[in-house]
Amino acid sequence: MKYAYIALGLLFLGIGAIGAIAPIPTTPFVILAAICFGRSSKRLHARFVSTKFYRNNLESLIGKKTMTFKAKRKMLLMITSAMALSFFTMLILSAPLFSLITLAVVWVAHMLYFGFWIKSTKD
Repeated sequence: MKYAYIALGLLFLGIGAIGAIAPIPTTPFVILAAICFGRSSKRLHARFVSTKFYRNNLESLIGKKTMTFKAKRKMLLMITSAMALSFFTMLILSAPLFSLITLAVVWVAHMLYFGFWIKSTKD
């Protein structure tokens, strides 16, 4: 089972890294990678949580369920721009209406979750 968690962690971390340059959200995949690494090996988990990326973006979210206002704003702007790009691409390619509605619902869910459920802390 240890190797399965390592493989899943690497997969999710890879998808998260692709999300840094492609229009997909990064944070959920990095959180999944952290969970998988944490279950696979204490050494891999310690290495992951010591990274600058983890400390800057995920540490307060996972530990205290809070984020700085600056981090929330940055993340929501990135999510909004990525989803807007996806939405307009889907419009150009004449995607089914259900796809457009699903994307809009996911965007609203992100806004509500990070805007109201995750508490903000001072920068």
